[in-house]
Order: sequence, then C-alpha cells, then structure tokens
Amino acid sequence: MPFAGCRLLVADFTGIKEPVTGTGNPNPPIFAIFNQFLLRMKFDRNTVLGILLLAALFIGFFVITSKQQSEVQKERAREDSIANAQRPRPDTSLAQKIDSAHADSVNKIAKEGQFRGAGTGTEQLTMVKTSLFTIAFTNKGGQPKWIELNNYKNKDSSLVKLAGSDFDKISYKIKTINGTAETGELYFHPGVVTKNPDNSTTVSYSLVSSDSVSPSAITHRFTVKPDDYMIDFDVQLNGADKLLTDGKMNLTWQYSAAQQESDISFEKQNTEIGYVEDGEFDYHTIIKRTSKEFSSPVGWLGVRQRFFNGFLIAKSNFSSGQMEWTIPPDDKKIIVQATSNMQAPVSSSGKIAFSLFYGPADYRILKKYDLKLSKMINLGQGMYTFVSPLNRFVILPVWDFFKSLVGSFGMVIALLTLFIRLIISPLTYKSYLSGAKMKALRPEIAKLKEKHGGDQQAMSVDQMKLFREAGVNPLGGCIPALFQIPIFFALYSFFNSSVDLRGASFLWAKDLSAFDEVIKFGVSIPLLGSHLSLFTITAVLTSLLISLYSMSMSPDQSNPVLKYMPYIFPVFLLFIFNRLPSALTWYYTVSNIITLILQFVIQNYIIDHNKILAKIEENRKKPKAKSKWQERMEQMQEQQKKMKEMQKGRR
Repeated sequence: MPFAGCRLLVADFTGIKEPVTGTGNPNPPIFAIFNQFLLRMKFDRNTVLGILLLAALFIGFFVITSKQQSEVQKERAREDSIANAQRPRPDTSLAQKIDSAHADSVNKIAKEGQFRGAGTGTEQLTMVKTSLFTIAFTNKGGQPKWIELNNYKNKDSSLVKLAGSDFDKISYKIKTINGTAETGELYFHPGVVTKNPDNSTTVSYSLVSSDSVSPSAITHRFTVKPDDYMIDFDVQLNGADKLLTDGKMNLTWQYSAAQQESDISFEKQNTEIGYVEDGEFDYHTIIKRTSKEFSSPVGWLGVRQRFFNGFLIAKSNFSSGQMEWTIPPDDKKIIVQATSNMQAPVSSSGKIAFSLFYGPADYRILKKYDLKLSKMINLGQGMYTFVSPLNRFVILPVWDFFKSLVGSFGMVIALLTLFIRLIISPLTYKSYLSGAKMKALRPEIAKLKEKHGGDQQAMSVDQMKLFREAGVNPLGGCIPALFQIPIFFALYSFFNSSVDLRGASFLWAKDLSAFDEVIKFGVSIPLLGSHLSLFTITAVLTSLLISLYSMSMSPDQSNPVLKYMPYIFPVFLLFIFNRLPSALTWYYTVSNIITLILQFVIQNYIIDHNKILAKIEENRKKPKAKSKWQERMEQMQEQQKKMKEMQKGRR
C-alpha cells in the first residue's frame, strides 16, 4: 500500500487515531495520495484537517491556472475599455480629410531631408525560400514583411505565418536635415539578392543621401542560412555621427503574436515575455505585468507563444531600453502585441549586428544557439523549476528515442508512460509491501487501541514499539510515493510545451496538444465548458475503477460516508481535466490501466502475506538497536505521558 505511511505522518499532526491498512494505489502521486487518504479515513474533524493538508498541493497547482485565466479576462476587459476610449471619431467634413492628407504629405517630404523621395514609393517584396520557411522582405523600411513556416499548419491547413501584421516592424530614428524620420517609413532601393558560397542567401537594402557635401548611407543586410531559423541582420551606417544622436541607435521592434491554437485563453496563459539581462535569463507571463525596464546590458528579448517564438538578438548587447505589451480582446485573434524600444551602441565602423529568430518553440532547436533561448521553453518554471532537469535529461531524451521508433505520438506517449512505470516499479512494489505489513499488524494495533482507549499518548508510544519490534517502517509507503510527484509535474509541463504534439492526431483526438471535442454541448456549462473530452472520460473511469478496486481490498468499509468517496474524487477530476491537452489525459488513462494491472498482479501473485507474517515474527526475535531519533521520540512521548498523568493526579 504505497501511501500507508502518509496516514501515520499526518496522524502525528491531526490526532487521527486509527492506522491505515489495506491496499494501495500508485496513481500519479497527487491524485493517488488524496484518493487513498479518502478511502481509508473515518470522517471526524481531525480527518478533515488531514484531507486539507494532503489536498493543498493538488488544489494550489490548479488554482494558479484558474487565477491566470481570470487575469486574462480582466486584462481583456481593460484593453476593450481603452480601445473604445481611443477609437477615432469620424471626420465631420471632406474638407478636413483633404487638409489633413495634404498636411501629412508636406510634413513627410520635409522630414525626408537628404533622403529626398524616400518617403514615397511602391512596396516591393523579395522572397527567400529554405527547407524550413519562406520569408518575404520589403523595401519599405528594409525589413521582413512576414515569415511562413513550412512544417507547421493552422486549422485551415494554411501555413503558420509569423510577424505578418501591420503592427510588426523594425525601425529606428535617424536625423535628417529638416528633422527626424523613422526608417520603417522610408522606401529603400529594391533588395539585391546574393547567393553565398556556403549556400546562404543575402538580401541587401540601401538608402543613399542626396547631399554631396556630407554624404551618408544606410544599408540593411539580411543573411538567410539553409536549415536554420536564425537570420543575421546587419545595419551599416555611413556617416553614423550625422544620422544618430550620441552615437546610439534607438531601435523599435514591434511584434504581434497572432492566435495559432484553438483555445485562445489557454494560449494566452502559456505566452511569455523573455530576455537575457546582464547575462541572466528572466521571463514574465503576459498577464502578470505590462512592461519591463532595462538598465543593464540586454543580450536578447522576445515573445514565446505556446508553440512559436519571435526573438531579437543584439550581438553586442543593447545598452538599455524598455519593453511594453498589451493583450488585445479575443475577437482580434491576437495573443499579445509587444513594443520594444532599445538602445544599441554603434561601433566606430558604423556597423550594428543583430539576429532575428522566427520559428517553433522547440527546446532542441533553441538549445544549439547557446544563448539561453531554450530557457523560454516551459519544461519547468517558477515554483516548478525543480522538474526542469528531469524533463531535460530524462523525459526529453526518452521521448526522442521512442519518437524515432514509432510514427504515432499517441503510441509514443503510451511507451513513455510504460517506461516511467517500469522505472518506478521498485518504489511501487515497496509501497505495496509496506501496506501489506501494515495490514498484517492491524489486529495488534486494534488491541492496543482497545487497551488504551482515548489515551493517544500511550497509544503512540506502544504503537512505535510495535513497529520497531516488527521491523516495519511506518513511512515506508509514503516516502517512495513522494518521489512520483516531480514526475507528474514534469509531464504536465512537458505535454503543455512540446511542439511535437501540435496537430498530432490519435484515435478520436485531432490535436494532442489541445482537448478533444468529441462531445459538444452547444452551450457553456459552469466549471465544465462547452464540451466533454472523451480522453477525460477514460481517465475518470479508470480512476474510478482503481478506487473501487482499492476499496474492495480494504478491510474497513463500515463508515457509510466512506462508501461514497471513491465516486466523488473521479468526478472532481472530470472538471479539472476537461480543458487539459489530450496528451495529458491520454497519459493519465494509460497510467491508470498499468496501475490496475500492477495492483492485481502484485497483490495476488507477488506479495506472499504468510511470508510477511513470518518475517515480522522473525524480526521480533532479533535484538533491536534504537536509533537516536527513536530514542528522542520515545523520551518525548514518555515525558508527555508523565505530564498528562501528573495533570490527572492534581485534579
């Protein structure tokens, strides 16, 4: 019984008198500990305290997600209010429109200064295709126009497009004879395409001043490498002292993350702003705050949606700057719009080197750049950072191995689950063995209970002596089970962030990275939503079977409340799992099936209860050496017992 010892541990704090006996349940630990606790308890005030203690970690994990969703909705309402307030009023007359357009034209021509004619022109696109993506560059601003990823599709079968909205731009302010201008609004000379010896492609845009006395020029050079999402972006400024203020480039990078997944709320919850400042990585979820100031050197900054990234990298670091972001309303189908205003120092040669990354949020791809970009992938962040090494060094390599063997990601999940259960099988067996030993001692514990009645102190002292004589560790069932907790949290993070699962179908699920919508209600039901996931149903039903089997093996079913508890917990899971990715609920289903098989085999064919009794009797005959901890515990219990007797004597 894997969680037998947990009851004893809680009993010291809650005053629960009856020891745990019976069979166990090696479910993923958070659910199993809670479930087994319910199956074995008598429901008094102290028991409720124990339930609350054991359920705290489980409930807290999902409360965080619920709060994030609530904050998304609040932010959405705030943005709607701001948008309504800032919505422009229609012009009242045609004359006003004509005057405004004329004024803008005159102002634009004046700002062009020595780059006369660059303020007007015709946009021309230059395409570069690789095995990974197709990128379009525009002469307006000499910048990327959009990027289409060849290996990733949307629900309508179109290719995923990044940085393709009117909001997206890369621009910086330059000085002109008559004022200032933004390069993002100027038309460069048409792009010049060059094929390099290493099979890379360079696209160059130039802007040359018409001032023959003090000439200046701007060149934007983009280098696209084969089989690489990273794009080199070099800016060459001839006459930088005349074009920039204080020798620093004030660069503006705007990035709009368009909705890519079916559940926009879940996608917003899993979208982050990240950066490396002063050599250290940090990140913020978009719903926690709206801006970030940088006062130390910044290596890169970017936006990670659930499965796609946009990064701007300064090869010589930004000196300072700030980043702000907003969350548009859901009907805009945009996850976040981020604006970065960064200062970049310019070398004596007038060159500033950047890199751009628009591609999938794939840990393996980002890791190879050695820029800490891979830390943006949520393999364990925040309070769950402790599971990141488990994901990086165990789960991910095993996942890649099984992925190379089978083509179905549903089967990869099943194989991964089987692998995990085999690895922890010694702990599972030890938990069941501990439960069997506790069950063998049940008659003697019952006698102690009858002997001492309500004297809990005396009962505890004699119970500890009984365990020591029998060679039974009361925590033997609890400690092994605790090692399973990181596994569950690791897989929760892994399945939420694995781009491999995006669009992968299995059985009735069209996308393992999202919940399956086999049953649709047409209306939204509180706590459940507008659908019922079939994989959630299989996870709930298998959990119910485990609970019923465990209860049937438990010798104590006299409490009428206890009889209904196995039905309550699986229903509780129904509301939690219904909006989780199908990959996670499929994993839980497979894990439950393996649990049922292990339970039956271990209890009926591996554990010999007669041998356990014989071993306990043998242990009793051996001399026992008390540990220092046992001695201190017994001394403390004896002192408490004497104090209690003295108090009774005074009365």
